[in-house]
Amino acid sequence: MDWGTIFNSAAGELVSPVTAAYALAAIGISVHFGYAGLLNFGQAGFMAIGAYAFVVPMVTFDAPLWVAFLSTIVASVLFAFLLGIPTLRLRADYLAIVTIASAEIVRFVVSTTALTDITGGAAGISGFAGGFNDINPFPDGSYGFGPWVFTAAQLWVRVFGWSLVALAGVVVFLLMRSPWGRVVKSIREDEDAVRSLGKNVYAYKMQALILGGVFGSLAGVIFVLPRAVQPGNYGTALTFFIWTMLLLGGAATVFGPIVGAMIFAALLTLSDGILRGLIEIGVITFINTNQIGQVRFMIIGLVLMLLVIFRPQGIFGNKKELSFNV
Repeated sequence: MDWGTIFNSAAGELVSPVTAAYALAAIGISVHFGYAGLLNFGQAGFMAIGAYAFVVPMVTFDAPLWVAFLSTIVASVLFAFLLGIPTLRLRADYLAIVTIASAEIVRFVVSTTALTDITGGAAGISGFAGGFNDINPFPDGSYGFGPWVFTAAQLWVRVFGWSLVALAGVVVFLLMRSPWGRVVKSIREDEDAVRSLGKNVYAYKMQALILGGVFGSLAGVIFVLPRAVQPGNYGTALTFFIWTMLLLGGAATVFGPIVGAMIFAALLTLSDGILRGLIEIGVITFINTNQIGQVRFMIIGLVLMLLVIFRPQGIFGNKKELSFNV
């Protein structure tokens, strides 16, 4: 077993663009659930909306990069309104049902053959990152050290992705310490009490849903920048992975979603490398390499179970934040 390669791969995954996308999407879920008490089980839908709203204008309509980013934000806001208007006046479980169903609807719609000319159908869309790479400020060459050595293009997408994560963290930090944030957290605790004080609970919930949805859509953009847009990547499993990252790091925290995403991504890569190595040297004989994917998720699930038992608030969470009225 090449332990150096295994650990280098896991270390490299800590700052990968996919991990940055996970972290940004988890911040969005933290706004929804951790701070506002909204049960959003369709963050994969927001990521898909963001990805396609970013890619389709550039590929199909030859739109500039800034238009693609603007369409991502507008599409996420409209999607949040579509989900929130019929559900936010009802109990939280209605939003959960609607969001998980809507994410699947989005995935099936973009993969339908009737929209192949626009969305690429089941094959997806590729070859759209040219405009993004054109504004790369880094000259050609290699950058970094140890397991973190990148080309100029690889460094640019990482800098951009993690800059969005840092910006989202600062925005959440400031908002949740503002009067708006205090009202949102009060709604999570007891919305009837907040309503009795004359606050428009519905409006605050909608604003929180939109904010977390925008973060999710921007996460969808980061998610596809180093790869093609594939509708199969936006299944319900993606949402539950993001929830796992949130619970791992701690809900209603700024650093929890970020650290949770980094640990989750590193553990997936590390467990994959260790299992493959043990199979190759014959230590593990009861499974083959085709079954590694399922086994490593079982390992992650076991870690999450132990975390929920012994530290249910997550790594950075506070037990006082567990008394959600959802």
